[in-house]
Amino acid sequence: MSLLAIWRRTDEPGHDVVQLKQTGLGWLLNGAAVYLSDAGPARLDYTVQLAEDWTTKSGTVRGFIGSQSVDLTIIRDETGIRNETGWTVNGQRQPAVQSMVDLDYSFTPATNLQQIRRMNLKVGDKADFPVAWLVAGASSLVVLPQTYHRVSETEYIYEAPTVPYRATLLIPEAGFAQDYPDGWVFETGSAGRAL
Repeated sequence: MSLLAIWRRTDEPGHDVVQLKQTGLGWLLNGAAVYLSDAGPARLDYTVQLAEDWTTKSGTVRGFIGSQSVDLTIIRDETGIRNETGWTVNGQRQPAVQSMVDLDYSFTPATNLQQIRRMNLKVGDKADFPVAWLVAGASSLVVLPQTYHRVSETEYIYEAPTVPYRATLLIPEAGFAQDYPDGWVFETGSAGRAL
């Protein structure tokens, strides 16, 4: 199974394209975001390796933001220190996000998918799902508190109060956010095509 999506940025020039495919290890998100950042043109190629239950195993981000090169390998070690989950970025421990199970990238809407799939909320359900968040250009992870409230079959009220951001996301059955207000929208005809 493979699922493809392409988004256009609505807040600045840019696009993001991603493929989700099933692997022997679970799932792989493989994408590329190209956009105009405050530092200049940016191109970030990214991956997130997910277990069968949609928890994050690892991720990579490679490319550039303006004149800054980006080359990050992110690992979630389930045994970690003292048999607790641990995260590293290029081998450096990330204690602030030790208990998080999801990796989220600030520069793409693709990384909301695994949280939506894993939590499988019913209409009316609301849940807090903090994530290990990588801000574009950073080399360490921070906790991003977020709440999802499923209000219909395809709509979730999403809130990340520390950013701050609050919006109703349109998320069809496939799981990719089709409309991410003030950020991203599916390109016409790309509505999460399955292959």
